[in-house]
Amino acid sequence: MQVEKNNKMEEIKIIQIGLGEIGKRIVKYVFEREGLKIVSAVDPAHEKCGKSLKELCGVNSDIKVLNEIEEAIEKTNPDVAVLTTSSYIEKIMPQIEKIAVYGIDIVSTCEELVFPWKTNPQLAKRIDEIAKRNNITIISTGVNPGFLMDSLPLFLTSICQKIKFIKISRIQDASKRRVAFQQKIGAGLTVDEFERKKKEGNFGHVGLIESIYMIAEKIGWNLEKTEEIIEPVIAEKEIKSGNLKIKKRMVSGLKQIGKGYLNGREIITLIFKASIGENEPEDKIEIKGEPDIIIKIPEGVNGDIATCAIVVNVIKSIKNFPPGLKSMIDISLISYKL
Repeated sequence: MQVEKNNKMEEIKIIQIGLGEIGKRIVKYVFEREGLKIVSAVDPAHEKCGKSLKELCGVNSDIKVLNEIEEAIEKTNPDVAVLTTSSYIEKIMPQIEKIAVYGIDIVSTCEELVFPWKTNPQLAKRIDEIAKRNNITIISTGVNPGFLMDSLPLFLTSICQKIKFIKISRIQDASKRRVAFQQKIGAGLTVDEFERKKKEGNFGHVGLIESIYMIAEKIGWNLEKTEEIIEPVIAEKEIKSGNLKIKKRMVSGLKQIGKGYLNGREIITLIFKASIGENEPEDKIEIKGEPDIIIKIPEGVNGDIATCAIVVNVIKSIKNFPPGLKSMIDISLISYKL
């Protein structure tokens, strides 16, 4: 990566891989920040190939989207790859392998990659080995997992002498989120359809268990087990949100609860609830200890904005990270950086 030279900070050159709603917003944010430059873009969808970033993202750029990662890297020699193609670690493995051989750092939004050492230990080890072999840093982040339900509460524990229990609640009005998010939480499904999708797997919010293990790892709790519960939120009346119409007794979203246990006792509880028309959205961190801490963000943090912003801020700092697969608890404090 290019860093400081002749007392002048050179631009960090970025390849954006994945141009869904999150990827497109990241492109916009990069264009608004000094010291960062998009030099190429890739998306596996053939209908996006050949289109410009101006067409897809509304930025002042004629850069054309390519389908192949290798072609884009070889043409533009980027410093950092931003990978926003999937929530699941197995799906992004081939892309990580293609990027890593070029010696390019990777910042991802893959939820399972945020802290995979307990949930996907074999793949975590493999990715760490790939990163070290190619002398690069690989890190995944976002608002959740990556910040609100793990690294932020961990930072708050720095003023605690003792901790007995941690509870974090993230309650969201999904009508303010992108359509893909609304689909991910089952909004508009019947209860039977919701239950069927839940049984099929790869449904709902990804990352609660990863956040639990991140908290436990940093504190030093050797959890004996974790569990996750997913249940539908049922509309009590007809709800309309954009083009989405939800009839009474249909699913307006989901409630997902993750729990971590130590010595037979529930010691970490994470509650994620997102539904269309949620009446009292908020983010809340409760730490029972010495002292007790309660932090509440009324209305909650907009997840799309926050995820894209934290990715950009990590890019700004990644040159300071050591090689390997890292998490947000392995690195120095991330903040907004001009």
